[in-house]
Amino acid sequence: MLTERSTLAQFLIEERRRHPGSSGELNALILDVALACKAISRRIASGGLTDLIGKQGAVNVQGEQQQKLDVVSNDIFTRTTEWGGELAGMASEEMDDVYAIPPEFPRGKYLLTFDPLDGSSNIDVNVSVGSIFSIMRAAAPGQDAVAEDFLQPGTEQVAAGYAIYGPSTLLVLTVGRGVHAFTLDPSLGEFFLTSHDIKIPEAAAEFAVNSSRRRFWEPAITRYIDECLQGVGGPREKDFNMRWVASLVAEAHRILTRGGVFMYPWDSQDPEVDGKLRLLYEVNPIGLLIEQAGGLATTGRERVLDVKPTDLHQRVPFIFGSGEEVGRIIRYHAEQDDDPGDSAERVNPLYGLRGLFHVG
Repeated sequence: MLTERSTLAQFLIEERRRHPGSSGELNALILDVALACKAISRRIASGGLTDLIGKQGAVNVQGEQQQKLDVVSNDIFTRTTEWGGELAGMASEEMDDVYAIPPEFPRGKYLLTFDPLDGSSNIDVNVSVGSIFSIMRAAAPGQDAVAEDFLQPGTEQVAAGYAIYGPSTLLVLTVGRGVHAFTLDPSLGEFFLTSHDIKIPEAAAEFAVNSSRRRFWEPAITRYIDECLQGVGGPREKDFNMRWVASLVAEAHRILTRGGVFMYPWDSQDPEVDGKLRLLYEVNPIGLLIEQAGGLATTGRERVLDVKPTDLHQRVPFIFGSGEEVGRIIRYHAEQDDDPGDSAERVNPLYGLRGLFHVG
């Protein structure tokens, strides 16, 4: 196997050779992140044998009940990446504020944001979970980062990826030149390249949405889902399957593998909340992967990578997947906003009348 497939380190070295002036710090940081993912994979694989399944008893900054593995995974990420001298700071879904690099370690030129264990509520039922990460450049290399330094649009990411802990552990990565998947060989402790330059099918017949929220959806989402459900006899003239795992990493990996569309749109239950998923820790890294694989990622009205963050823990609506399907949903939102007959309370006050895709 060592002669047949590139390791993650070999792949990164080859990418670095395309940039002769590169210092190698980005490669080192990605390898540290990969090490964290290996350690988390091992903890998860041990299941209840290590008494790490279940709730921690605390609530995180997102207002969510922390699982024991959330806390352990967050600690693994920080301890694995803080010492190497590549980072000026990091931020996590599980921490209220920016994590400062300990004083005994040097500061670097990158920022790291991460969701250490996405989908952790599924741990007790043994459903695939994952880790998501994003790397950006620091505003002041060599100095301690502050919260404002992380408020960069997704277009500024230099690398992003996720690990998925399922029947096998995979690391899916982009450094700005396509999307590539690496499978962990547990006997060697190495990630090997197993899928190169992944492309999402342009058209698909699967959608993922939490249908229990239907009564709160905007008309554009209701219209799209209703058309899918009409099957071959409806306007789409084909049958669709619905999928819903409640693990963003699992949803993204399925779409990267076989296409489809994922929707966690804004809804009217709490109009003051812009969305459910976190822009810095989930939406931007997954959005970059999706675009690099030829798909689309949007809030419904705005390309997600163009959203300018205003807060470390900002949430936004998130729709992504095959270009044909996401493009249709974008169009339905634009038509909704242009229809004076639409109910005003069904339109998000933040996104309702503006955005990249608004027609008017």
